[in-house]
Amino acid sequence: MTLLSTGRPRTVPQPSAGVWPGLDDVPRRPLHAAVARTLVERAVRRLPLTLVLPDGTRWGLGGPTLQLVRPERFFRRLGGDGLIGLGEAWMTGDLTAGDWRAEVPVTGDQVNRATDELVAALTVLARRMTRLVPAPLHWLRRVWQARPPREEENTPSGARENIHRHYDLSNDLFELFLDPSMTYSAAWFEPRDGAAGEISVTDAVAGGAVSAATGGATGGATGGGLRPTEDPDAADLERAQLRKIDGVLDLARVRPGDRVLEIGSGWGALAMRAATERGATVTTLTLSTEQKDLAERRIAAAGLSDRIDVRLEDYRAHAERHRGRYDAVVSVEMIEAVGEKYWPAYFTSVDRLLAPGGRFGLQAITIDHDRMLATRRGYTWIHKYVFPGGMLPSLPAIDQVLARWTSLGVLETRRLGVSYARTLRQWRHRFNDRLADVRRLGFDDVFVRMWNFYLAYSEAGFTAGYIDDWQLGIGRG
Repeated sequence: MTLLSTGRPRTVPQPSAGVWPGLDDVPRRPLHAAVARTLVERAVRRLPLTLVLPDGTRWGLGGPTLQLVRPERFFRRLGGDGLIGLGEAWMTGDLTAGDWRAEVPVTGDQVNRATDELVAALTVLARRMTRLVPAPLHWLRRVWQARPPREEENTPSGARENIHRHYDLSNDLFELFLDPSMTYSAAWFEPRDGAAGEISVTDAVAGGAVSAATGGATGGATGGGLRPTEDPDAADLERAQLRKIDGVLDLARVRPGDRVLEIGSGWGALAMRAATERGATVTTLTLSTEQKDLAERRIAAAGLSDRIDVRLEDYRAHAERHRGRYDAVVSVEMIEAVGEKYWPAYFTSVDRLLAPGGRFGLQAITIDHDRMLATRRGYTWIHKYVFPGGMLPSLPAIDQVLARWTSLGVLETRRLGVSYARTLRQWRHRFNDRLADVRRLGFDDVFVRMWNFYLAYSEAGFTAGYIDDWQLGIGRG
């Protein structure tokens, strides 16, 4: 059972310090590499993309192009470490697109063109994810894929460390590519904003069965409060972010005088919006010291320190001391950091915190239920380099946890997955437009390739519909 087991020791990258332990240690497993090469060649020959080898050999049916710069190292990485190896091959330049070579200086425009090609290729793969490996070999996943490290389990101490590794990278880094509201989650673009094919849904779902939601009328307030900006793309993105925030506040039924709890502060945008536009008083929880520091400074600059309390506190500890305290609870794309084992604790904490008649506005990145079950025990490139301890829930899984552990159910839904693809594209282009500033902050070229792969990989997932994003209005009926 260990034939294809990776067995690689756990290493913890330190991106802000340019420390990438083990990245140059390419696995030496000839059998694994040979199997990977055979599977890739067979799969790509049936796909509408092109894989180019150094000798000019081209695999595939045409379409977006990826280049194998060092094929031997690529197949050794893929065979030894699976999809972790795929991402690491991109980080080191063993795999690339648009002739972006790791050892050659490039401009932001060049990187954007290269990663546009990467997104297109990854979208092809994401749309066929379940068919890339022949069905008889699916059982190999159980013995081949890496398992999540015990140290990254989301205990109170583990959750703090997991959040620290991503959100405490640098406030200055996030300011380079986020919109002026500093919102780091899916925006909500409407068709008139140019998001062709955008789906905006608000469904009244009797009984809270979110997995049965299929259609409905557009909902949510657009609101005002957009600050002047010289960048029209930034203004467009900020407008869509504020619309998203208003949508969550609408689903939580936030009104003047309400006591609101936010689980996952970000940099304070939602809390400030709830205080200024809804007249609420807000307590907001974060485990990121960097986010708390900047959120408090932004809140003070807006004259809202008497309305908003930012706390460095775990949601579980807060729920123990504030039963029935809040008229509304809101949480935007924080559940992905909770972990499946702790979903019951998360939702029971919300149930405990809500006053009678209170509502919960949740925004969550989701995955198809069957894919969630198939991948739930895996350890991926995203876990290792971007979101340690993370796991995407499915809509049925949310329903099941609510029904078993709480008095709550899903009453309304809104779908934002198409908008997330556009959000990620803007973030990626804005990041690359500021590469000189990224480097001045001390981030190296490996980080630049890593961050681009993260944003491109995520964009492809939403474009292909492999993952989605939902706003849920949750209450007691």
